[in-house]
Amino acid sequence: MLTFIPFLRYMKRVLSFFFLSLLALSCTTKGHYTSSPIANYRALWEVLDKGYCYFDEKLPQDSSWYDMYNKYLPLIANDMGQDSLFDVMGMLLSELKDGHVNIIAPFDVSRYSRWRSDYPPHLDASIRSRYLGGSYRIAGGLYYTPISYLDHAKDSIGYIVYTSFSNSLSESGISSAFARLARCKALIIDIRGNGGGYVSYSTLFSSHFTDKRVLTGYMRHKTGPGHREFSAPVPVYLDTLKMGIKWLRPVVVLTNRGVYSAANDFTMNMKNLPLVTIMGDQTGGGGGLPRSSELPNGWAVRYSASMMTDADDRQVEHGILPHYKVALTPEDVADGKDTLIEEAIAYLNRTTKEYRLTGVYKK
Repeated sequence: MLTFIPFLRYMKRVLSFFFLSLLALSCTTKGHYTSSPIANYRALWEVLDKGYCYFDEKLPQDSSWYDMYNKYLPLIANDMGQDSLFDVMGMLLSELKDGHVNIIAPFDVSRYSRWRSDYPPHLDASIRSRYLGGSYRIAGGLYYTPISYLDHAKDSIGYIVYTSFSNSLSESGISSAFARLARCKALIIDIRGNGGGYVSYSTLFSSHFTDKRVLTGYMRHKTGPGHREFSAPVPVYLDTLKMGIKWLRPVVVLTNRGVYSAANDFTMNMKNLPLVTIMGDQTGGGGGLPRSSELPNGWAVRYSASMMTDADDRQVEHGILPHYKVALTPEDVADGKDTLIEEAIAYLNRTTKEYRLTGVYKK
């Protein structure tokens, strides 16, 4: 049985980011060190005021970022300790409701996770592991097998679980997995609970599912300190592989609110492809491209600095809707079944049959 520990992996990723950020910032950022609580609080507010990209999306219409500054200013005192200052800064940042916004200190990392924790997970990890069985293969971060659980061997459907885009992924690993699933008529890719990682892995994985260049979205970069100072939208394309194995058969991608950041990007890419269907719950979002800055006391702050939208130029920061919304039911859990996987199997059996008869794939 597999054990999935996305939070621990998240913390490992963030702490690694902290040390790399401090190394980079120590080489590139010039400024005067001060431990003054008010100076650091003001510096934090100003960094986001000039660089954050989602104020219009995140703050209520009747409030401003300056209102947030004033809200927490009374909690700042010259004689407060580091822990207390860290906590107040974390409260200020939590007003943005953004999982890409963090204070990173040597002793802690602030975090906002209600994009995931406020919603049902639609996932039972112990049941999901039964669909992988005991003979699954591993290609880097991919766990894969033809599904045989609950007499599904007859359906000839491959199953891939990818729990984090921080886990190793390579062209050779993906192609090797596809070669060993070649007898399967269709594929289920389960990224529920995948909190992101490297966008380059998202692009690499997605590129195995298209035979032509596809517009997947637009990127806008901050061009000035104003909250609405952005570049013109820059088209973002997904290119097909120049070498390696492509999977040009029907695919279902399973999502939930735990899908964030690079996993959200993967969902956005895949949703544009004609043979791919997204099923499950809305993703958690995380469409901003983060950057980091250093505060006068040496702490790092990470924040969303560039804005991503989908191929129709719609926001993806708050998540991406599936083609078909499916919830995990208590009845299925009691029977040892995963509702989302079962629905995906039934859907693929039906649509692949029609596809073979008509040559047209209808989602």
